[in-house]
Amino acid sequence: MKRLLITRVLPDANLGAARSRYDVTVRADTEGLTVAEAKEALANYDAILPTLGDQFVKDAFTGDIRCGVLANFGVGYNHIDVDAARAVGISVSNTPDVVTDATADIGMTLILSACRRAGEGERLVRAGKWGGWGPTQMLGTHVTGKTVGIVGMGRIGQAVARRCHYGFDMPVLFFNRSPKQVDLPARRVDTLDDLMGQADIIVVTVPGGGANTNLIDAGVLAAMKSTGIFINIARGDVVDEDALIDVLETHKIAGAGLDVFAKEPYVPPRLRALENAVLLPHLGTAALEVRAAMGQMALDNIVAWDEGRPLPQAV
Repeated sequence: MKRLLITRVLPDANLGAARSRYDVTVRADTEGLTVAEAKEALANYDAILPTLGDQFVKDAFTGDIRCGVLANFGVGYNHIDVDAARAVGISVSNTPDVVTDATADIGMTLILSACRRAGEGERLVRAGKWGGWGPTQMLGTHVTGKTVGIVGMGRIGQAVARRCHYGFDMPVLFFNRSPKQVDLPARRVDTLDDLMGQADIIVVTVPGGGANTNLIDAGVLAAMKSTGIFINIARGDVVDEDALIDVLETHKIAGAGLDVFAKEPYVPPRLRALENAVLLPHLGTAALEVRAAMGQMALDNIVAWDEGRPLPQAV
């Protein structure tokens, strides 16, 4: 029986399915594998089901390698050096599609919460400081009809765009490095600065890592409207976090909604102190049926590798 390492606790249905076929080890630790631990795992297990935070960087793929497949739990795989894995004969897969709607829903949650100052309002009520309704109380940004700008018009970007356009009558602009045909009214702009300057609400949905690291830097943020709302449901490393904190602290933009952070689970104190930032603990796919579907997709890729078939979601 082949040995399988699952680097975080998965839903019971996934663990049961895995144990019915493999000798399974499940890490109880919520922190990701260090580089040394990743290297050790590659030497000791036939298959690994990793996720965000596990450091399968280039240095992990040295020495003895037993592992044949890394079936990542999640769409983003910037924590895996895919080229290094391939160089030693390891296949890599991810879990697209099943996460699209759930992540887009969190995008809408953050849009509404940041625009309508929901986080501030809840803190006010919980602190017992609400003095009652008034005509000018906590005025925020009206969402319906505002222009949304999508950074990265992939599956999730398009799902957010559909919700914005059909649900809230929002004109849709998008920036994508390559041409993209979409099945909804949306206009592609030529540059990221153009998008930031024209849209009222910016939603970032690009993959993390690589050329996208710090894609949203101080210069890009400076192009936003002073009334702009910034939303990130991509990866934390896509945004220069210090630059974002700077524009929020100085009110050069109106607010932000973040589900991801540069060094998760660490969130800078300056960011946590901001009333104009809605902060969520990476809830993008946090629904049981979604997480179970992700786990099953990852296992399906491991089984395909085990049976000598192409990985259905190879990257």
